[in-house]
Amino acid sequence: MNPVVMFRDVVRSYDGNTPVLNGVTFSMQPEEIVGLLGRNGTGKTTLIRIAMGMLFPHAGTVELFGLSPTKFPVEVKKRIGFVAADQELPAFWTVGELIALHRRLFVKWDVSLEKQLLDRFALPTGSRIGKLSTGQRRQAALLCAVCHRPELLLLDEPASGLDPEARREFLETAIQLLNREGSSILFSSHQMSDVERLGGRVVLLDDGKVRLDRALDDLRESHCVVMVPRHSLPDTTALAQVPGCLRTRVVQDTVHAVFEGTPARVQESLLRTPGVRDAHVTLVTLEDLFIEMVGGERLESAA
Repeated sequence: MNPVVMFRDVVRSYDGNTPVLNGVTFSMQPEEIVGLLGRNGTGKTTLIRIAMGMLFPHAGTVELFGLSPTKFPVEVKKRIGFVAADQELPAFWTVGELIALHRRLFVKWDVSLEKQLLDRFALPTGSRIGKLSTGQRRQAALLCAVCHRPELLLLDEPASGLDPEARREFLETAIQLLNREGSSILFSSHQMSDVERLGGRVVLLDDGKVRLDRALDDLRESHCVVMVPRHSLPDTTALAQVPGCLRTRVVQDTVHAVFEGTPARVQESLLRTPGVRDAHVTLVTLEDLFIEMVGGERLESAA
């Protein structure tokens, strides 16, 4: 089966020296949902804009449906939908005028879905976009992104700035409307709660690289955190040498390490490791796992 999205060794820099993306590689299959996670500034938006053809990679290649988004922009864009937190809609247009434009742009526009979403969101078609709330503007953007039933939906921090209820409604609408129709969804967020709501697979960006690429269920069941008092760990790099270690960091007087493996299996490995004493191994929530992977003072990463 051909991938819907393919990133191969993608590199992109803004200052000419430090790459925001530094060899990013992963792909998406049809009907797959992938949450692109990372702190603010780790390249999530850059990667999605490269997928849209809005930016060129400085190295590597990107393909959507087997096509370059910069060489075949029309062919690619008619098969995708896009919503971003910073997306600008024409403030002096009415909602109805915005929808009319998209009807003309997309020959596969679904009028019945348009009506369903207008009713669901209670969007006033005669109101100017500049007078709408943030949530209503995001809903209008989502409507325009999905009513041609795209094969791929790209969401760049789409629920940012929304209150919890509006955030939940927005994300659940996206998943219900598109994934059940067989569409793929790639969405960026720095909120693990968004990923948990949508499900699927997690790709974590950190320092311009893919640090994790796992199914959500696998993350829940086969990753844990080890905490060792720093005074009982003379060699602070010892944890990073243990098989399965993904990352270590210092939290006050404790060394934390993220491991791939169950707590029992990791504990066995630690008992066989010289120089590691008083280690506490525990499963953590996905939110805590995200913090452990991207936060704090680093020692050495095995990833």
